[in-house]
Order: sequence, then structure tokens, then C-alpha cells
Amino acid sequence: MTATEPQATRARRPEPFAAPKGVPEYYPAESAGFVHVRDTLAGAAARAGYGHIELPVFEDTGLYARGVGESTDVVSKEMYTFADRGDRSVTLRPEGTAGVVRAVIEHNLDKQGLPVKLRYAGPFFRYERPQAGRYRQLQQVGVEAIGVDDPALDAEVIAIADEGFRALGLTGYRLEITSLGDADCRPAYRERLQAFLAGLDLDEATRARAAINPLRVLDDKRPEVRAAMADAPLLMDHLSDASAEHHARVLGHLDDLGVAWTANPRMVRGLDYYTKTTFEFVHDGLGAQSGIGGGGRYDGLMATLGGPELSGVGFGIGVDRTLLACRAEGVQPWSDARVEVFGVALGDTAQRRLVTVAAALRARGVRVDLSYGGRGLKGAMKSADRSGARFALVLGERDLGNGTVGLKDLASGEQQDVPLDAVTDAVVTALAG
Repeated sequence: MTATEPQATRARRPEPFAAPKGVPEYYPAESAGFVHVRDTLAGAAARAGYGHIELPVFEDTGLYARGVGESTDVVSKEMYTFADRGDRSVTLRPEGTAGVVRAVIEHNLDKQGLPVKLRYAGPFFRYERPQAGRYRQLQQVGVEAIGVDDPALDAEVIAIADEGFRALGLTGYRLEITSLGDADCRPAYRERLQAFLAGLDLDEATRARAAINPLRVLDDKRPEVRAAMADAPLLMDHLSDASAEHHARVLGHLDDLGVAWTANPRMVRGLDYYTKTTFEFVHDGLGAQSGIGGGGRYDGLMATLGGPELSGVGFGIGVDRTLLACRAEGVQPWSDARVEVFGVALGDTAQRRLVTVAAALRARGVRVDLSYGGRGLKGAMKSADRSGARFALVLGERDLGNGTVGLKDLASGEQQDVPLDAVTDAVVTALAG
């Protein structure tokens, strides 16, 4: 809208739309960081043999109610659930593990060799109160290794996440780890914890949640509840021999791999399916939303969802929060540049030739953009600077007559003429220098 537009025209123009509240958007140049973080985290998993799985964005609501746990905040408070046109209750996926396990069961992936090793990436949805690092649409990279109960596999999963963070240049994070035991020790511990909770002055909602899963009270973030739970019995002090041995072996493998860890015996995390190894990566540079990823072992989930008695272990890493952690530490192992080369054509004939040059360079793996719309030299060079390109190719009518094209270093301003019939090799060589 300009100042010269008639008032009637301005009045007819509708209000523009805005993105939904609590949904971050990534666009150039910021999207370069998002893509780099996501691909770096996923790449660490790919190198360990985790195949890609593309999950549905919504599932049957019962999958999460049964798999994640009805007492969890995720299921009871945070899910986007609605009836579709067939009056079926469906839910936008709040996490990835239940969907992966469902897919393994449905497609008999466990019959193709164990462990089944899968990785995924994409958006997940939770109805949160939006704040920095806490979104209603959050982006995650996750891995799941299903079918083998081996402490070395737990350590591999953790090490993959650690490798991804280190590859990004992050140093200000720590791994917190504990064990949530197994079926041999959890029932007795549950009784001890419930007896302790019975002596506390808890509100009705907290007491009701404790009746379903008392461990959830350990995860309560309210200061008054935390203070009341200070002397609560800890599961780590009541592990079965098998669970204690499993945990010790996981820690031994992490030591062998050079992955530093910190014991956190009060860790519960927000999902009911975890057993034995449970962990979280924390970055103190992010304030209240300090968790950048976590996961653990889920020995009973497969059977709970209708599959065989197979164990599993995995993690989910927040891409959004990991990107915030990079900013907090001031690390940027990626380039904001959209392209490496920007073509500036002066005239229609020059543009036609540069279009073919650009195609040839792209075929060699070079990222190339061109100036369009018949812009003059000054405007086109501004576009070249904004693109982040290292070099500009400047071609005019005189250059065409000479059979050359100008190759300009946009950082130094130096320009040299190179033969048009050898420009592809010249650009590739210049980029490698």
C-alpha cells in the first residue's frame, strides 16, 4: 500500500493473516541454521545405521492414550485431539516413539532382523503456553532401536545424540541419566513411594495423579511440591540386581565412548513408558526450558500396543531448542548464504546465455541464482550481495562479443575475465580455492 492509493482502495484491503500462536517459522536466512541443525542430528543417526521412517502427522487417539499414559500431562492436557469427518478421534502426534512402535508392529519390521533401527524428523504438536523454547508446533529428530535389550545399544543411542551436539560445536550441555528400574523392582518401590505420599498434604489433583502413577509427582515442577518431595525414596536406591547391573554397564559403555554424564536420581521425564535407562540433555543457557533432548528404554511399550514382548530404546531431540542453544553459545557452523554464485545479465541475449551457464554449474553441484526482471547493474549487484554468494558472474553485450564473462569476488571486489566456454571449470576451481 502506498501513500498515493485512494482511501477507498485502502479500506477494501483485508487484514493479512498471521501464523498460529506458538508456532515458530523459519525462513531465509534463519532457515539455514534450522536445516543444518536438523540434518546434523539426523546425520549422526544415519551413520549408525538408523533407516529413515516417515510417520503420519496424526494417529488414532487411542495410540497415545494407551502408549504414552493417560496420567501424563501430554495426554491429559496437551494433545490436539479432534473428530474427523468419519467421527473418529484422531490426534496430531505429540511425540514419535508410539508411532514408530505402531509402524513396526503393523508392518512386521521386527521380522526383518533385530534390532530395528529407525530415525525420523518432523513437526510434533502440543497445546502449550507459548514461551521461548516451548512451542505448540515443535520440531524433533528422533531415533528408536527396537528388539534387543543390550546396555551397549542404550549407550549407542545416547552417544548418537552427543555426537550430533558436538558436531554443531556445542559445549555448554550436560547429559543427566538415571534408571527407572524394571518389573521386578518397580512394584515394591511404588508401594514405598505411595506410603510416603500418603503422609504429604497434597492437593486433590496431585493426589489423583499419584494414585495412577506416583512417579509423576517426582516430576512436578512446583516449588512447594519439590520441597515436600525432598526426602522421598528414590528408585535408584531400590533397583533389582538386574536393573542395577544393566545401568552400570550402560555407564561403563558411555565412559568407554568418552560421553560425560551426570547422575540424576530424581529424573522421571514426562512419559509413562520409560524403564531402566532414562536420560536428558540439558543446556543451562536456555533458562527455564533447558532440556534440548532426551529419551530412554521402554521395555513394555511394544506389548502394550499389541505387539510382541520386545524392548526398545530411543530419544527425541528438539531442533528448535538445539538451534537456540547454538545461539546462546554463539556458534554457527553453517552459512546463511542462499547460493555460492549469482549471475548478473545485462540484456536479453546475455541472460539467455547465463541461464545455460547456471544450469551447467548446478549440474556440477554449485548453488546458483540469477538476476531476473531486467534489472540494471546496480540493482542486480545489490541482489548478489544479499544472496550471500561468494562470486558474481557479470555478462554484458560487450563480454559476449569477446567470448568472456566477468568473474567477480564479492568479498574483495576483484574481477577477472574468463572464457565463456570454460566458465564452469573456472567457477568450480575458484570455489575450491
